[in-house]
Formats: sequence, structure tokens, C-alpha cells
Amino acid sequence: MRIAQLLTSLIGTNAILLDPSKPDSRKARNVLEGKAEGYCSPSGPIESTHCAYETVEAVNKKLFPPLHELVTTPFFKYYKVDLYRECPFWQENGFCMNRACGIEDTDESDIPEKWRAKALSAVQTGDMQGGVSGCYFRDDDFCFIEDDATNEGQYIDLSINPERFTGYAGDSSHNVWKAIYQENCFGLSEAGIKDTAQVSKFSPAPGFSALSEGLGTEMVTSTGDTCEEKKIYYRIISGLHASISIHICADYLDQSTGEWAPNLQCFVNRVATHPERLSNVYFNAVLMLRAVARVAPYLKAYDIDLSRPGIPCSAAQKASDAKTHKLFDQVLSIAEGADVAHGFDEGDFFTGPDAPVLKEQFKSHFRNVSRIMDCVGCDKCRLWGKLQVTGIGTALKILFALDDKDLDPKRNPDLLQRSEVVALFNTLHRISESLASVDDFRKEYAATQTQTPTEPKLIVRKTVKEPDGSTWTYEAVVGSVLAAIEAVRRGCKGCFSTVIRLAKGVVVPKTEL
Repeated sequence: MRIAQLLTSLIGTNAILLDPSKPDSRKARNVLEGKAEGYCSPSGPIESTHCAYETVEAVNKKLFPPLHELVTTPFFKYYKVDLYRECPFWQENGFCMNRACGIEDTDESDIPEKWRAKALSAVQTGDMQGGVSGCYFRDDDFCFIEDDATNEGQYIDLSINPERFTGYAGDSSHNVWKAIYQENCFGLSEAGIKDTAQVSKFSPAPGFSALSEGLGTEMVTSTGDTCEEKKIYYRIISGLHASISIHICADYLDQSTGEWAPNLQCFVNRVATHPERLSNVYFNAVLMLRAVARVAPYLKAYDIDLSRPGIPCSAAQKASDAKTHKLFDQVLSIAEGADVAHGFDEGDFFTGPDAPVLKEQFKSHFRNVSRIMDCVGCDKCRLWGKLQVTGIGTALKILFALDDKDLDPKRNPDLLQRSEVVALFNTLHRISESLASVDDFRKEYAATQTQTPTEPKLIVRKTVKEPDGSTWTYEAVVGSVLAAIEAVRRGCKGCFSTVIRLAKGVVVPKTEL
């Protein structure tokens, strides 16, 4: 069998049977089949909140449409970020060479004048002039904040650089996620890294765009009690990881057609069979909505207009501002009125005698996570990693570092930078879109169950055992073939024999892949 035929047959094999006898299959079926009133596995209260999964789903159905449109408006789609800051923790040479890793630049002349560095620096208060260096955080910050007023960084139009599968993989992406999860340890032994997939020579590991292509990460807990503050740290990171996985599966490159489309098998393998990961996406939705609801009075006075005070503006600018305000007010109204917004009570946390120490630990670890983003070797993955960590960090600051007086727009009009507001709402949108995609995957799965008996149905993963005892999967072979071809293209010695054997139809044992 030739390589082209092999790729076509393997990649096209995307419908395999869910075996009810397998625990993972039963978990996936619970997630995918759902139930009339909403989420199925698990259902009821979301841990560490006062909210139910079904409530989150009901709210998200109202929230997602206006939020999805809001992030395409000028104020929310332009994000200034420095993608070329050096990794502060290790020497990073694992840059992604895939075309999908690149981003489309936006010239500053295309950005509304009032958000350009020159205009912003002219109105900065004295204590903020000069921006914030990579080694400095303001007391309330849970992460490094990209400063719009500095000359560092570049403007990115998020609407033309969507978060999706890029193929970023290997040691670089593995090191990033490993470092992120190790920031969860708090000096205790109950948290760690457990590999749920064996990484072979060419197997991709999970970067910010590649969890669906390799190793999964779970929390390892002891039998002792762990305080809630440490648990929610893990849930936040795990929920972010799972949400990114869903984005990748929902916008996946079909290698056989070259088209972008949802990949149900990817979702089954990487999320549906691990409902605890999906549970943490719901947790993050509750946390983010609570932060938006709490800061809503401040945001209602925030300047999100294209126009500048005292300067005449065009009819197009007025129309754009009116549209942005309408959508913004709608999103804030849903967040404030939602039961979900009251489902997370920040007063439940950091209240004990060790609260100050725990809060500083929490803040320090999350700041490190924001700096780890500079170690991501894929530009698009780095962009969305930085943005979402900033969005969550902004939410944590709103919930755990600011009191009601701080949120008074008259007393503290410069509380949040524009980059923080943009990151906050785009991160909420990424989580909201993840939940909407879960619903889409359920519908796609339902369609596979109506196929005729002669047609294949969805399976978790088909494993083939060879006479020599080695095993391989369709997914592993496809990934290995593509990786080997790319390595040959770059002049990798030792890869030619693998490609030749595959071209002849010889199945390469897993140990050699």
C-alpha cells in the first residue's frame, strides 16, 4: 500500500464502535448522549461551587451568541502582545515550523488611533508610565499583564487568527504543560503528573494546541484532606487545558481533504472519556461569569468606543460604537442576572488563619504560569496561551484581590488596563465556545447512531496487535507517517527507512515509531 493510500484509509477511518464493556467507553457515552435536561456525566452540583452543570448549559445557550459577536468588534478583537519575549525558565529551541503555527500580523495603522501606543502613553498616570517589566508585577496582579502603552509587542487581530489545531508537538510542548502542572504542587505531594499515554519517538505531546494529539494529565491525590484553595488551582489549569483541547478538536485539520472541520474522534479520545476534564471546563465557566458579574458596575463605565472625546467621528464609528455597547450591555446583563454568577462565592476561600500565605502562594504560582507562556514554541499557541492565562488571571484578581471600593469606577477609573478587559472577555468566550462545541459534538455523535448496521459507528480507538506482540493504532500510524515525512523533508537521517517500509505496506512496530 502506498503512502497516499495508507493516509487516506487511516485518516478516513473515523467511525469506530464504542464498546459498552469498556469503562472509558461508558464514560464517553454518558458525556455524548446527555439527557433532555442537560449535562449527563456528571450531573448536579459542580464541585467547589453552588451551581449545577445544567444551569451552566442553560445560561450558555443565552450567553454564547452575543458574546461570540462581541469579540469580533474592534475593541475586543485587537490584542497587543509581545510574542518574542525569551523563555525565562529554560533554553527554548522547539519552534514550530508548521504553517498553521504562524499568525497574521496587524499593522498598527489599522488599529483605532486611541488604542495606539502613542495615544495611550499620553494619558497614562504617573505610576504607570514606562509600563510593567517582565520581572515586575503590581501587588494585585495574578499574572504578567501586557501593557498597551509600551512600544513592546504587536497588535494581533484575534478574529483572523483563530485558536485551532496547529500540529505543535514534541518535547517543547510537553515541557510547557509539565511545567504548568508542576506549578500546582504548593510544596505538597498530593499533586503531580501522570502520563496517560506512552510517548513514542514521533508521538506529539500536548502543547497549547496539541493535547488532542498525545499525553493527558491527571491530578494524583492522596487520601488526606487538601484545602479548597489548592484544589481550585488545579481545576483552573485542568479546565483551561481541556477547553483548549475542545477548541482543537472542534477546528481540526482533516489531513485527507485539507479542510478544517470538527473531529469527533479527537473529542472522544481526549475529552469525552475523561469527564473530570470536562467538569473543570464548567468550573471555569462559573468562575469567569462570577468575575464578570462582580466587575460589571465598573465595566459599564469603561470606555470601549472607537471615538476620542472632543474629536469628531464618522457615522461608521458611531454605528460601530453603538453595536459594541449593545452587545457589551447584553453580555453584562446575562452575567449579572445568571444563577451561575452567584454559583461561585469568593468569600468561601482564603478565610482561614493561613489565608495570606496561601493567597501569595496561589498568586506566585499563577504568575509563573503566565511567564511559562513565553516558552511556547508556536506563535499562535503562545498568543492564545498568553491571552487566556491573562483572562483567568484578571478574573482571579477581580475575585480575590479587589474589594468593592476598588471596583468603584469613580474612585478607581484606571483599575483595569484595556488588555485585561480584552483578555477577560475573550477567555470567557473561549470557555463558552467550548461548551457550545460539546453540544455540537453530541449532535454529531447522535447522527452516527442512526447509521445503518452496515455502516461503522464511533469508537474510542481501534488498537491492532501484531504477531510480534507490538501494537499500533490508526491515529498513531497517521501521526507517525506525517512526522516521518516532515522529518525527511528537513533532512532527518534515519527516517528514510521508516518511510520506505510504510510505503511498502509494512506495519512499523510501535517501539520504532
